[in-house]
Amino acid sequence: MMSRSLRSKTLPLLFSRNPKVSPCELWALPSQALFSTHIVGEKSVLVRDFIHSALYDPRHGYFAQRWRSVGVLQKAIKFNQIEGRKAYMKYLDKIYKGSEISWFTPVEIFKPWYAHGIAEAIMRTANLSVPLKIYEIGGGSGTCAKGIMDYILLNAPTRVYNNMTYTSVEISPLLAELQRETVGEVRSHLSKFRVECRDAADRKGWGDMQQEPCWVIMLEVLDNLPHDLIYSENQVSPWKEVWVANQDGETLTELYKPLQDSLIKKCIKIIDFEKKQDSQSSALLKSVWSKVYPKPRRSWLPTGCLKLLEVLHGALPKMSLIASDFSYLPDVKILGERAPLVSTKKDGSSTDYGSYLDAKGDADIFFPTEFWLLERIDHYCSGWKKLQKDDSSKEGKKRRTIILDTSSFMEEFGLPSRTRTKDGYNPLLDDFKNTKFYLSVPTHNTS
Repeated sequence: MMSRSLRSKTLPLLFSRNPKVSPCELWALPSQALFSTHIVGEKSVLVRDFIHSALYDPRHGYFAQRWRSVGVLQKAIKFNQIEGRKAYMKYLDKIYKGSEISWFTPVEIFKPWYAHGIAEAIMRTANLSVPLKIYEIGGGSGTCAKGIMDYILLNAPTRVYNNMTYTSVEISPLLAELQRETVGEVRSHLSKFRVECRDAADRKGWGDMQQEPCWVIMLEVLDNLPHDLIYSENQVSPWKEVWVANQDGETLTELYKPLQDSLIKKCIKIIDFEKKQDSQSSALLKSVWSKVYPKPRRSWLPTGCLKLLEVLHGALPKMSLIASDFSYLPDVKILGERAPLVSTKKDGSSTDYGSYLDAKGDADIFFPTEFWLLERIDHYCSGWKKLQKDDSSKEGKKRRTIILDTSSFMEEFGLPSRTRTKDGYNPLLDDFKNTKFYLSVPTHNTS
């Protein structure tokens, strides 16, 4: 699982809250499939399986081919030597255009300060009387791991550092090796750090349930988790699962089937589409209106997130979680609630596709995170499986959670003065308006 910051061309658009969506997008049109025989064979597949193959297939997946696109800065940016926003944007643009790097993660751009803020949040909350155990999912280049371990080495009691363990769960063998090299720049870290090259969403990889407290870090991981897609012909028709079919070895099309997949149905239940029940007159009006002006509906479901959190809660019931990701994405061309950006980079410039079916191993696919929904999934997977009709009721919940804007998180736990330019502009606080942090810790409630 990989992480990413917004591309250089997108940074100026972070303040736009009205993504441009093409109203004429035709989903019935087939897409030419470069790797169709590998992504979709003779049998149709759910959209989440198509996305997983397009991103993670070891031979043809995007991350298998583009692992070098994860940007690594040779040295930290000295923000106090940069004049202001214009100079900062020019600096980033030069880096992007001068290489095939597709993205720099926030933890890379703002190293070591971004990772130090996360480490401080852990130290303030963790029970340091027991060995500190940290897992990071999708650790990229290892910059976050090194930054956190550096901070704990310098600021925590010696016994905390000496007894800690830091495990990176990384699906890419090439990135796993890069992480070892990055963390190994400090020799004392190596005895405390290890990489497990596996899929974090596979329960078998976690072994037996671990009852010890631990921390799980996921930075820009949720956006690359596979999603499912459901479709409805109009405002009142029932939802259907979307499958991807390979018609003749050259074209991909969508198939719509009645809801049967258990993960999709569970996700729909958690989102609770039917929460707002229409009155009889309102339902009649909607039915008539749907016949006069039928409007197809499409909704993307974070089933990959649901599966991952089910696995994590099952394996690490006493985990504390820190996740950071995009709360919205600008310039999304694909239709539907929670729709993704599908983007590729060639000759130094980025291009966004108009259909997810165009992603055939050459494009990144990343989704926005609705943090209220992430919180609900987290509570559900923790064992609080009875979704209360009264949302204000906290009875039975096993997690204490908080959602913070990135600027609020860094002002509380980080050192924002270190990312401020000469004229007072601070890209960490001012530019990343579309990112949030989610913190979740266990309570003592076992009911």
